[in-house]
Amino acid sequence: MLSIDGSEGEGGGQIIRSALALSLATGMPFAIERIRAGRAKPGLLRQHLTCVDAARTMSNATVLGATLGSRALTFTPGPLVPGAYRFDIGSAGSTLLVAQAIVPALLVDGGAWSLELVGGTHNPSAPSFDFFTRALAPLLARMGAPITATLDRAGFYPAGGGVVRLDLAGGAQLRRLVLEDRGAIRDRRVIAAVSKLPLDIAEREAATATRLLGWGADAGAAVELRSPGPGNVVSIVVEAEHATEVFTAHGERGVAAEQVARSAVRECSAHLATEAPVGAHLADQLIVPMALGGGGRFVTVEPTEHTRTQLALVPRFVGRAPTASDRGDGTWLVEVPPRLAG
Repeated sequence: MLSIDGSEGEGGGQIIRSALALSLATGMPFAIERIRAGRAKPGLLRQHLTCVDAARTMSNATVLGATLGSRALTFTPGPLVPGAYRFDIGSAGSTLLVAQAIVPALLVDGGAWSLELVGGTHNPSAPSFDFFTRALAPLLARMGAPITATLDRAGFYPAGGGVVRLDLAGGAQLRRLVLEDRGAIRDRRVIAAVSKLPLDIAEREAATATRLLGWGADAGAAVELRSPGPGNVVSIVVEAEHATEVFTAHGERGVAAEQVARSAVRECSAHLATEAPVGAHLADQLIVPMALGGGGRFVTVEPTEHTRTQLALVPRFVGRAPTASDRGDGTWLVEVPPRLAG
């Protein structure tokens, strides 16, 4: 059984989610201690418990320590059982982070799966539904593992209540991915969305973002989302020949619409200033599925703590270490060996 220090690396929920995904895929049990030790609220939160519950339910795993606030967890997986499952976080916690804990293993399993995840769908510090469908899912499909993602209802903090459906057809195979250049930019757009708030907020955000980016006004759109509670998100989508990137910012009480737009623009502009096809957030999402399949390589920006955590954790489960090397031009090359047989 692997022993993991949950305070290492980024020291938050990602090490738990990645360990669950890797454990489900490899069959290797693990024990993790000092979970989120440096956080204001250490231990397992509802979102993390939903990840554990999903992994346990789908594999008939044996679990110790799966309680709210627990700082230690032991997880021994069984064989995955394909089928239809529903998991409700019970809060506005991110449904897409729950997906991060289980989907890579389901892609390796190759069975047919249908998931309904209830909670947050557009959360700060988490992948948004738009990021998942526009940036990550197309690359997984290129690797041979297509996912159909449907947003039945948006979920914002604090109301939550969003519903995401993920359908995985049987026969998926994670092939090698090579992504070294962005290629020509084919489309760019700003999508500002509100729920139970004046549409004028989204219109101001779209106008501000397109103006700051130097894009035409027709590149911006203001939309309303159906959701149990109020919310606001700005998504900037840059579709290039070989990869699509999504940059988001979330509205907050007391923060002007124009400031929300500027936040998303800063992240987008910083990425476009490099030649990297893979942004900072997409990089850490790709490493686990690549390591569980055919491996490959991609060019990205300087690795975040989340990415470095993935690089350190993966070899403990699959035996071969991915690497990240500075290319000296503001970009980095991440190389992921294919999974060892058996």
